[in-house]
Amino acid sequence: MNRIWLVLGLFVFGMLSCQKTGFITDQSAILDTTTDSLRFDTVFTSTGSITQFFKIYNRNDQKLRISSINLMGGNSSPYKINVDGDAGTQFSNIEMEANDSIYVFVSVTINPTAANAPFIAQDSIKINFNGKTKWVQLEAFGQNANYIRSLALSGNNTWTNSKPYVILGGMQILPNASLTIQQGTKVYVHADAPIIVDGTLITQGGPEAANRVVFKGDRLDQPYADFPASWPGIYFRSTSKNNVLQYTSILNAYQALVTENGVANSNPTLTLESCIVDNAYDAGIIALNSSIKASNSLISNCGKNIQLALGGIYSFTNCTNVAYSNSYILHKEPGLFVSNSYKQNNAVIVSPLYAQFTNCIFWGAFGTVDNEVVTSKDNSAVFDASFINCSWKVKSAPANATVNNMVTIDDPQFDSINTSKRYFDFHLKETSPLINKGASVGLLKDLDGKNRSVAQPDLGCYERQ
Repeated sequence: MNRIWLVLGLFVFGMLSCQKTGFITDQSAILDTTTDSLRFDTVFTSTGSITQFFKIYNRNDQKLRISSINLMGGNSSPYKINVDGDAGTQFSNIEMEANDSIYVFVSVTINPTAANAPFIAQDSIKINFNGKTKWVQLEAFGQNANYIRSLALSGNNTWTNSKPYVILGGMQILPNASLTIQQGTKVYVHADAPIIVDGTLITQGGPEAANRVVFKGDRLDQPYADFPASWPGIYFRSTSKNNVLQYTSILNAYQALVTENGVANSNPTLTLESCIVDNAYDAGIIALNSSIKASNSLISNCGKNIQLALGGIYSFTNCTNVAYSNSYILHKEPGLFVSNSYKQNNAVIVSPLYAQFTNCIFWGAFGTVDNEVVTSKDNSAVFDASFINCSWKVKSAPANATVNNMVTIDDPQFDSINTSKRYFDFHLKETSPLINKGASVGLLKDLDGKNRSVAQPDLGCYERQ
């Protein structure tokens, strides 16, 4: 009997001695979380707090020491965290038993009436262990708005100005579908959210600032509010048709407006009436074998203001195309590039081009551009580009264009320019040489909705009052 107890005792001792009672310290350690992101998908109508949680798992057969858990926004974050019963923003030396777990509770307090708050309040939790890092991203709605996430629109849709719209993850207007946006509506777009138009987009803005339709990034807090490339842009694809933007501002995009392969329809693919395209990092308007009709519109301070390639049908009347180097974008590309060709997959393809520019201003300063208008003609296709009663800054006029009654000047005399403060007012001073120099084209209003001289309008998008 004593021998049996001796054997059992040795067996138990051996089993206990084989257990790993220390901490695992090398990078083979496995630590999991139940999610890599917490999203607070609630439209807040009053100040309030919402709490969610995730779990951290020690997947090892030894104890694990988490060296730190940090809420990266610290005390200024709208988020608060509680780790295993303790509240705070920084935690260290947290011991976890083998195959055990702990809870992390996350709360967010939002005031939806704070006008300068971002629409998307973001932060992150950083977990450090054994020289490794794991992240959990936090995202909450920061203002009361209509939130659109990865939506494909079918049928006929109308957006009103009762609340702003915030687009997350992108939005598509399907072929034969339409979206009409009423005056005063503001659309804020996240950095990962292109607007794809395969159907029809119509905006119905008004000339007053409060009534304009506005597209811009969803970060309203400084210094992000005016960064270029803060959202992708609006892309009109080959099935898109009859798009009309009225009194609409497209601000701070990467490529503000892109349209392609739309000349088959008798109406322009895109009509711009009294629109502003400003501070787009790569380009304001890109058109490939498409059709655009623009009037009383301002295209300003983009990496490339207007690029028209692979032919198409274009009409720009009383538009101001201007770029100044500033703290965001160096002016190093011509304000207007026009071509009937395009290089694709190392091959040059061509298509007929018909483009007319009337009563327009093409100007740039403080950059490296000598010619604000550049044309490129391939002789194997029609190239018909004409400039009538326009003013441009060029050292040498493009040889391939028809030019009539141009106004050559040293300074258009815009109202006020301060590049260091990024203040740009492109109205004309009363001493501007561009006043009353336009051809009669029948436009009755300017970009501000003010009356135009019908017989002798001023050049550009603004009429001097």
